Order: sequence, then C-alpha cells, then structure tokens
Amino acid sequence: MEISNSNKSWFALYTKPRCEFKAAGELQGLGIEHYLPSVTKLKQWSDRKKKVTEPLLRGYIFIFADEKERMISLENEYIVRCIFDHGRPAKIPDWQINNLKLFLTSNSDVEVTEGLLTGKKILIKDGPFEGVIGTIIDVKNEKSVAVSIDLLNRTVVAHLPKESSFDLIKTE
Repeated sequence: MEISNSNKSWFALYTKPRCEFKAAGELQGLGIEHYLPSVTKLKQWSDRKKKVTEPLLRGYIFIFADEKERMISLENEYIVRCIFDHGRPAKIPDWQINNLKLFLTSNSDVEVTEGLLTGKKILIKDGPFEGVIGTIIDVKNEKSVAVSIDLLNRTVVAHLPKESSFDLIKTE
C-alpha cells in the first residue's frame, strides 16, 4: 500500500531561540519529514578556530506534513508556532524548498540578510517624514536607511535612523 503525499505541504515553523537542531531531532523521532537548512562556518575564538554547523535561517524549520502531522509538531517543546498567512498556515511551494536545497549544495559562502532591501517602497510612519512614501536606496551599516523621495522630478535622500518605523508597500 503506497502512502500518498497529495495532502502534504511544506510549512515553516518558528522555534525557540537556538533550538532548531533540537526541534529537528524531536521531529525525526516523531517520523515527521522536516528540513533544516544549515551551513558550516569557520568560527574564530581568541584561542582557536572551529567549524560550526548552524541554521541558515535562525529560528525556523520546515516540515512536509499533512494537517494532523502539523498539529502534532506544534506540541514539540522546542517549536513556538506555525507561520501563518492571511489567517491560515502558510504553505510553502515545493519549488521554493527545492531551490533552497539546490542553492545550499553549491558549497559557496552563503549569507542571509534580514529585513530591508534596496528598491523596496516604504511608507514612513513617524518623525518629520511621517506619511511620506519613498524608496530604500541604501541601508547603512546598522545605523541608518537612505530613502529616496521623488519630488518635482528631483530626488531627496533622507537618512532615517534604523529605529524609524515604516511599512513596506506591496507592489504587484
């Protein structure tokens, strides 16, 4: 008798801090198919160097599961919650997981950046530019975000502190 994967999907689960590998071990024990993308890096301490394997996406693990397995995985002490999209568990397309797996087999140096990307449109929510829509043109070393504001065929560049609040504007 062949088990069908037609009702299974990839889901992203959020883990407790620094518990990704523990969560993977628990899921393995439950027989739930999972994927924890990880990379091996050479770390430097004051007295030695050591190769360390760490999660590529800190705080996340992926499972290939049906609804019952998803609910069982949420009972894991190392898993905080499932990632939701529009009030439903977010299903990740197979091709995205496959691309991630292929990308990591290339043995190249991999870096994950969080948050702000140049070219994204934002709405500034506070400060002297509150309500202004702009485009991120540069993210300066954890201190400021340069935002381009188009005005009368001119570009005004404002350097906002990283603590500034703004929303990304979806462009479809």
